[in-house]
Amino acid sequence: MARILSGQAKEMEIARLLDILKLDLDEKNLLPPRKQHSAALSWQEELADQLAERNALLAELKTHIQVVEDSGPLFTPEVRNFDGNSMVTSREASKCLANVLLLEGKTRQMFVDLGYPAKAAQRLKTGRKEPPTATDVQALSDTLKLLFNLSQYYPQHLPDLAKSAPNILKMLCRTNLATPVLQPPVNYLVNALLNLSVVYDHKPHLDSDPNPYFPKPNQFCNIDRFISILDNAIRTYTDEQLEQLATPLVTLLRKVFEFAPTQVRPHMQTALLPCNSERSRPLGQSNTLASRLLRLSNSPVAPSLRESVSSLLFELSDKDATSFVRNVGYGFAAGFLMTHDLPVPVNATEAWSTAHSAGDPGEKVTNVDGKEINPVTGQIREMEPEASGEEMTEEEKEREAERLFVLFERLKATGVVNVKNPVEQALQQDRFEEVDEDA
Repeated sequence: MARILSGQAKEMEIARLLDILKLDLDEKNLLPPRKQHSAALSWQEELADQLAERNALLAELKTHIQVVEDSGPLFTPEVRNFDGNSMVTSREASKCLANVLLLEGKTRQMFVDLGYPAKAAQRLKTGRKEPPTATDVQALSDTLKLLFNLSQYYPQHLPDLAKSAPNILKMLCRTNLATPVLQPPVNYLVNALLNLSVVYDHKPHLDSDPNPYFPKPNQFCNIDRFISILDNAIRTYTDEQLEQLATPLVTLLRKVFEFAPTQVRPHMQTALLPCNSERSRPLGQSNTLASRLLRLSNSPVAPSLRESVSSLLFELSDKDATSFVRNVGYGFAAGFLMTHDLPVPVNATEAWSTAHSAGDPGEKVTNVDGKEINPVTGQIREMEPEASGEEMTEEEKEREAERLFVLFERLKATGVVNVKNPVEQALQQDRFEEVDEDA
């Protein structure tokens, strides 16, 4: 491990290392000066030894580029890199240069004046691929966070920033998903796409318009990736964790659906809305992704996610209240409809019988494949369990009435709502009659 130096000793050591590296750069294209080696060494072994020594020098130099104090020799136009043939060497030199640019602002203009930005960009495009490291993931995550903040606070630059969307989508599709799934860089890739999608939402449903979110020939690949990540996340995290982690992904799905091509929209609806086979019991009770989304739409501990999920399901229902109730059941739809001041379908809460008079709203029976469904639970009527148990005795009815009387009195005492106790109301209207105990 290199010594931690300061003052004149640090400046002298930095100058010494830079002199060696500058000589290497000028004479041998970033290869260190040749030493006398045994004749038994092959040229490959000699080259490997030279590269190792050169990389060690760069690594030692990097340890001295932590603070700006006593680092004067670094802040000159002579400090440069990107000319080596070794990817390892170039990476080490780049780390040193990155620290220099971070520590001293004037070196950034030097970097530009020397024409290195274009060279750096070209190296990123053509550089040989190596297995990603923790440092690479951190660098990517920081870049994505910067991109999100730029798109959030400088929306006038969105058209230029959106040019990065195709590459971000490719990274998201090609990244190996870990468990839990919404960790760097996946969560930051999703966040970065949130605002960039706005650039494309002014042209909804144009099948011929090139759109990176729906690339040809497979227009479903990105959507399927989003849905797969969401499914994985909901199975892994608690509702409290999903509140922070999954809300951006659900919001992204909602935004993308708005401008999805006509053939993609049914694909998303099929993947995210309950299917008819789930209606053998009340909706939300199975373990499908759609059912788990329904349960999240009522989660008491995840208000932001609850709103995002409900909004997504409403969008998937073509923003139509009747379709929304039909798709998810009034039990899950009621809260969203009321908080957004949306009209409740006339037949949403009716407990219909199978026979109605002409003009009765109950004739507008909600049905799926010709089968009537319970509009509140979404379950097929004929599959609902029959009422079981014996009829309550008079004594049981009396105890239940007393219990309800107490509950209504407590509710009135809270002052939250002005409710009329039905038991008290019945007494006032003489709807109770004395019963002979001996009868």
